[in-house]
Amino acid sequence: MRSSQPILGLALAVMLATGLAGCNEKRDLGFQGWVEADMIFVSPDEAGRVTKLDVREGDAVKVGDALYDVDDDLQLADLNQNKATLANAQQVFDRADSLRKTGSGTQAALDSAVSDLRVAQARVVTSQTRLTRRKGFAPVAGTIQQIYFREGEMVAAQRPVLSIMPPGNMKLRFFVPETELPKLAIGDEVRIACDNCAADLTAKIYFIATSAEYTPPVIYSLDERNKLVYLIQARPSRLDTLRVGQPISVYLNPKTPVADKR
Repeated sequence: MRSSQPILGLALAVMLATGLAGCNEKRDLGFQGWVEADMIFVSPDEAGRVTKLDVREGDAVKVGDALYDVDDDLQLADLNQNKATLANAQQVFDRADSLRKTGSGTQAALDSAVSDLRVAQARVVTSQTRLTRRKGFAPVAGTIQQIYFREGEMVAAQRPVLSIMPPGNMKLRFFVPETELPKLAIGDEVRIACDNCAADLTAKIYFIATSAEYTPPVIYSLDERNKLVYLIQARPSRLDTLRVGQPISVYLNPKTPVADKR
């Protein structure tokens, strides 16, 4: 029994040393970031009440699809008034043109009638455009991300009724400390990790900030000595596995070191 005690003590010492060594190893937690997207906001030119919504949040739309209607009573009344003005201007022009041909009218009167007719025509076109724009159509293909005004609600001029997220507008934003910046370059591929994401998810860097900033409150630096960080933005290779606002971890891809490519 006594001879086994030194062996047991040696085994415990080895296990303890191994455990301490594992604790001293620095775990690579990657660069912390999140998913964002450049939204397309669709809004009316003039204030009005939303009378109809043709889409719901999460719907996929194509270019030209109907999105919403805003009440058009004022625009329709303006169009009718300008059409009446155009009719009067046309009559004045016809009379001035007829008198000029018979020699009873003057060229000045005809020129004035032509000018008034052109102004009236332009106003009708403007009114028709204002009336047409009371209906919102999708300017791009994508997914309805959020609806800000519902049927019956008043929306101000140039305030978005809804937002559309084109698939290609999704991006990843993360910060790296100054000491790690030389390891990254535009066009580099990085590995992305998140909860329940695909293991082979990657992204390509397309933007690196040229000026530093202090660590934002929502990003906790893994090394307190690195107080200055640089914003990096990348486009993910697969868009179907990510959601806007989702936290991610970004790792350098060891398969394509920057030093070798340069």
